[in-house]
Amino acid sequence: MKKVAILTENGFEESELTSPKKAMEDAGIKVDIVSPQKDKVKAWNHDHWSIELPVDVNLSDAHPDDYDALMIPGGVMNPDLMRINPDCVKFAKSFLEAGKPIAAICHGPQLLIETGLLEGRNMTSYPSVQTDLKNAGVNWEDKEVIVDRGLVTSRSPEDLEAFNKKLLEEIREGVHEHA
Repeated sequence: MKKVAILTENGFEESELTSPKKAMEDAGIKVDIVSPQKDKVKAWNHDHWSIELPVDVNLSDAHPDDYDALMIPGGVMNPDLMRINPDCVKFAKSFLEAGKPIAAICHGPQLLIETGLLEGRNMTSYPSVQTDLKNAGVNWEDKEVIVDRGLVTSRSPEDLEAFNKKLLEEIREGVHEHA
């Protein structure tokens, strides 16, 4: 059975975590919510605080080797909190270094910028993140979903259907060669 880590902090966009999580679970994939938070993480829904979800594995106890892929939901607060947390950056970086599938939606790619490993990659994101990604050496395009050697990115909740489909494809394919 494949196993995927959803790395998140408080302030993730609710649908950008719950929709991919359900798609993966419906496909028979074991999904763990991994977070620096101890017991639960709180969602943001458009303009207000929303549901709380249990944290399955605290980040300090999580090992990238235990997972086949990584998924990073967006939201404005979530990636911003993670990108300044060295443990979150290190966790995400290990998936890129291993060539394991990574899926990041909306503002989620901001965390990946901090790994220093995005040069030359083809990606998309929420429009406000494009300059940051371009400055990190990314070839940014405004498309609903872009896949680049196991790295799946999308722009917003409107792209979730395409994002989830490609996420599942990449998890099935497994490890990719990294350039």
